Amino acid sequence: MIRLSVPLRQALAKLTLPVFIVASFGLMLLGKADTLLAERARMTVADALAPIYDALAEPLSVVHRAIAGARHLATLYEDNARLREENVRLRRWQSVALALDAENTTLKAQLRWIPDPAPSYVTARVVADAGGVYARAVLLSLGPNHSVTKGQIALDDRGLVGRVTELGARSARVLLLTDMNSRVPVTLEGSRARAILAGTNGARPRLMYWPEGVQPAEGERVVTSAEANTYPPGLPVGVVRYSASNVPEVMPLARLDRLEVVRLFDYGLKGVIPPETSVARLPERRR
Repeated sequence: MIRLSVPLRQALAKLTLPVFIVASFGLMLLGKADTLLAERARMTVADALAPIYDALAEPLSVVHRAIAGARHLATLYEDNARLREENVRLRRWQSVALALDAENTTLKAQLRWIPDPAPSYVTARVVADAGGVYARAVLLSLGPNHSVTKGQIALDDRGLVGRVTELGARSARVLLLTDMNSRVPVTLEGSRARAILAGTNGARPRLMYWPEGVQPAEGERVVTSAEANTYPPGLPVGVVRYSASNVPEVMPLARLDRLEVVRLFDYGLKGVIPPETSVARLPERRR
């Protein structure tokens, strides 16, 4: 074992921080100089870590489900009372929904309505909240021969989650609609007014650029708009909530803080998709 003198150890200790600072600035300059190289490096690391995250995600999900089950048992009585009240209200709306469905079917038959084709989708597991260059993004674990492309729409069982912005051989990164880089064209369902939903890196994105003479209403539902050919129309996004400073925001329907499984839909949209910088798959070796 090599023993260093006390002055040499002190000199090395003093050089550690400057070396790390210089290395950090070097990596930052490299990332700014060649964004394509930096993104490929990030996705290569993500591809390597995705199986590890995937292996760790299963026992963690079991623990989360056990904790959630214990909390659910503690509030079971209150939940039962609330469910009884909701069941009464749902029975009242059931007859209205059935009548509207029959009327809608009749009108479509008279108009010879041609429905839109059903989009294809794949299901992926969220393995890490890996933002990379983004503050609000999640990393998905995919198979080696996946068909996912940039720009595909991510949804959970409640509503819109975001879009695929970076792609690797075994992983993909989804930019959440709450990230400050996210811009989603939306429609206010009550007034049918168009607006832009801008992320703030907080829990609720902000509504911007709605038409003059229209004011978003508290509790109004917000859905996606087909503007710029980036999102299909009518996907559920959230409801309008006003902040303490009287700014209209949207409470997302998707549970962005507890994402476990998302579906990636291919609607065939080509609007405003980032340039292709996915990691190239290596050819298989011949045996």
